[in-house]
Amino acid sequence: MNQNGSITLFHYWNRLRDGRPAPKRSEVEPADIKSLLADTFILEKDTRGEAVFRLAGTRLCAVYGRELKGFSFPSLWREKDQRLVARLVDGVFDQKSVALVTYEGFSRNGRSNKFELLALPLDGGIENPRCLGVISAAEKPFWLGADPIADALIDSIRVVDPEKEPVFLNNRPAIDVPSLVPLEFDPPETISALGQARRIRHLVVFDGGREE
Repeated sequence: MNQNGSITLFHYWNRLRDGRPAPKRSEVEPADIKSLLADTFILEKDTRGEAVFRLAGTRLCAVYGRELKGFSFPSLWREKDQRLVARLVDGVFDQKSVALVTYEGFSRNGRSNKFELLALPLDGGIENPRCLGVISAAEKPFWLGADPIADALIDSIRVVDPEKEPVFLNNRPAIDVPSLVPLEFDPPETISALGQARRIRHLVVFDGGREE
């Protein structure tokens, strides 16, 4: 994690869960993360099982030039990445995984900027899974919020183990995912060259950097 928004929200979520796979959605107090609210979001599943925005911060809506509530989460990405994003957020909903994504967003006028997204599970019961997240711009150019982001491509994905201090992963290499579908990740022998990793279903987990 490189962005302050990701690190701050992770620490808050980690304290709330207190060793559980995820905190209850009712435990999240907006006042506790008021400095992040403009960039945060909550996802839920619609009647088709697709991840949609339940809530989205004002700055986040400005970046995309629209009210995001009720909007499809995977549709923020280019079509060839949407299936991967949908599978990734399903892992957050159903497996209580923690996902960190870096991506490049492209504006309507052809400008581009890098972003970091952290997605964290919330316990809303089997029938009402939720995802709490934050999107942080790596840089804040003058046009951001005035020239809406209309397209995005994934640069990298990490599924991190919250028990292994994932904040220290900022010195570890990410998995480059050049617009691949989930089952097209590199084979295990390639992944192992990047560091200690293990597979959980269709994803790869990098253990954190705790020193013994």
